Amino acid sequence: MTEDSDKTLLIVDDDAPYRQRLAQAMERRGFAVQQAESVMAGIATAKTQSPRFAVIDLRLTDGSGLDVVAEIHKSNPDCRVVILTGYGNIATAVAAIKQGAADYLPKPADADQVEAALLQNKTALPPPPEQPMTADRVRWEHIQRVFEQCDRNVSETARRLRMHRRTLQRILAKYAPKN
Repeated sequence: MTEDSDKTLLIVDDDAPYRQRLAQAMERRGFAVQQAESVMAGIATAKTQSPRFAVIDLRLTDGSGLDVVAEIHKSNPDCRVVILTGYGNIATAVAAIKQGAADYLPKPADADQVEAALLQNKTALPPPPEQPMTADRVRWEHIQRVFEQCDRNVSETARRLRMHRRTLQRILAKYAPKN
């Protein structure tokens, strides 16, 4: 657990109702909350406030929340950042962790989940999942990761995965399989 003396929290999310509900819930839990609705506002607030904790949406209207994570870690490398997203996949989770995020939660995450992610012991391993991903889901996640690494280039992704381009296009057009 972290010290109670510094519970400054920055929430960056372009979904105003969700951001405000989360801010109110986190204030009830003892956090001093600052809010921002865009990458630029988040970066500006991070530079002036230097929060101890941050909850950042991955996709914002003016860019990627990962830009805010990078800026926060420039001014405060000890800031514990949790990424929220409604577009979760392994590739974006890996990118978030590489940028310095401590955790990655799918939206809509409730305040209890956010608080647990912010205050958890950094060295503790998470419990094993009750319902691990199916083989179809693991395959789909791998394809998505390679697709992102190839800058969303279908031909290059197909070449690297050694599959026909049209087959890959059909897979990418489908929704993710259920867990």
